[in-house]
Amino acid sequence: MNNQEKMHPGVLSLSVGAFAIGVTEFIVVGVLPAISADLKVSLEAAGALVSLYALALALGTPLAVLGLSRLPRKQVLAGLMAVFLLGNLLAAFSTSYGVLLAGRVITAVAHGAFFGIGATVAASLAPKGQAGKAISVMFGGLTLAMVLGVPLGSFLGNLMGWRLPFFAVAAMALAGLLAMLRWLPSGMAQAASGKASTQLAALGDRHILTMMAVTTLGFGSIFAAFTYVTPILTEIAGFSATTASALLIVFGAATFAGNLAGGYLSSNLGWQRSLRMMLVLLAVTHAGLALSLHTPWALVPLLFLWGLFSFGLSPGLQAGMLATAEHYTPKAVDFASGLNISAFNFGISFGSSLGGLMVARSLMGATPWAGVAISLAALAPLAWLARRNIGAPAGAVAAH
Repeated sequence: MNNQEKMHPGVLSLSVGAFAIGVTEFIVVGVLPAISADLKVSLEAAGALVSLYALALALGTPLAVLGLSRLPRKQVLAGLMAVFLLGNLLAAFSTSYGVLLAGRVITAVAHGAFFGIGATVAASLAPKGQAGKAISVMFGGLTLAMVLGVPLGSFLGNLMGWRLPFFAVAAMALAGLLAMLRWLPSGMAQAASGKASTQLAALGDRHILTMMAVTTLGFGSIFAAFTYVTPILTEIAGFSATTASALLIVFGAATFAGNLAGGYLSSNLGWQRSLRMMLVLLAVTHAGLALSLHTPWALVPLLFLWGLFSFGLSPGLQAGMLATAEHYTPKAVDFASGLNISAFNFGISFGSSLGGLMVARSLMGATPWAGVAISLAALAPLAWLARRNIGAPAGAVAAH
């Protein structure tokens, strides 16, 4: 089939929802002091809105995907976006920390299930051989949120009140919901989902667990340093806070480019070769960052490369899980996809926690070296999967 065939509009509608989700996941980082002051909680407690979001997402996603696996996909995705919308409204109207946290937990569970099921839908709507590209288009909404949504939301939230970004996300979620109702096909083929016990068996499949390890280590390698990127840029590299914010836009732009590049490579080279390439390049970039923290001019191109290779992993990681599940647990593809979304967030928690331990010991400048070690460690489970001959091109996962 012609590789230049236009992307199905249903995939684009999923990317709109992904954009809203991307903003709400990371927006708290930009308005933490405002939340802390307004709700009269410590900065550490406000920061838990990020870590607890990731934990709720990681733990709740597989259960949500399992419970929804036999329902029509269009209605499920639209319903999840509606729940996500309501969770953001709850957060926006909250007057206490507990209510805000409840809104975050609700949106987190909807977030994870949306990506877990949405990735398989995007793959199924793609032309043959283009599943990786379709997944990258969907995840492109997430990375575009980092380029535009999060910086703009942080600026407006600090200027006009931290609730404003949550109202804006609710509006974007409504736009995504309407787009999905309009463009997602009603007659999409259901995944060959088995009964609950059959799907839960994916948790005991060593190939699925190994792919989760690749995702956890690969994506987690980013966050030991990235969690503390602002103080690294200001306290170590010597940039002003304003310049540091501008540099985060450079990183965000690179994540968008990296996501598209990762989708192209996973579709054309296969997800395994794509991931090996990205992991090695990411390790080299982390090393360059560690060696250049006192050389500000070198950090600008390195920040771009960091974002490029970091989010270049995403399409290959998700396409790899879909291919592995198709091969070993064909009755639990959606569930395995949800497990991989959990793995992304376990990686965020792991990398961030490791970075926190290093910062507590005055080793903030060494956090990029942790990224080197973790990204190289991800090559080991990836090599094991290669020996098991799970190397079909990413497009092979589109047959459901």
